[in-house]
Amino acid sequence: MNRHQLREKFMISIYQSRLLKKDLKETAADNFDNVNEIEDYGKRILSALEAGTERYIEYINAVLDDWTFERLGYLEQSILLLACAEFDCKELSAQVIMDEAINLTKNYCDDNTYKLINGVLDRL
Repeated sequence: MNRHQLREKFMISIYQSRLLKKDLKETAADNFDNVNEIEDYGKRILSALEAGTERYIEYINAVLDDWTFERLGYLEQSILLLACAEFDCKELSAQVIMDEAINLTKNYCDDNTYKLINGVLDRL
């Protein structure tokens, strides 16, 4: 599984976790065929998400103008949280993380939502 596919599954896992109010590890386990699919990079992302989600939400709220994180759709929240976790891991350049987040947004969200995601990530 390549990193794009890994990100996509994590985005879906975060989305399900937020929507269903379930534990992230549980939804991640539901989305991966086996634990070996997650690989080391994915495990670091999962750890970062578990430890930093509240902090990421504060960062996102700080850069949203006249809006709050909770008002965003669950997909947008998931993409932003995933990108924040990747920023936290400091393994990839910010540009790669932003490009991947924008690609996920273009594939899963409304047509112009990528502009919001790009603006938020650019200000983080």
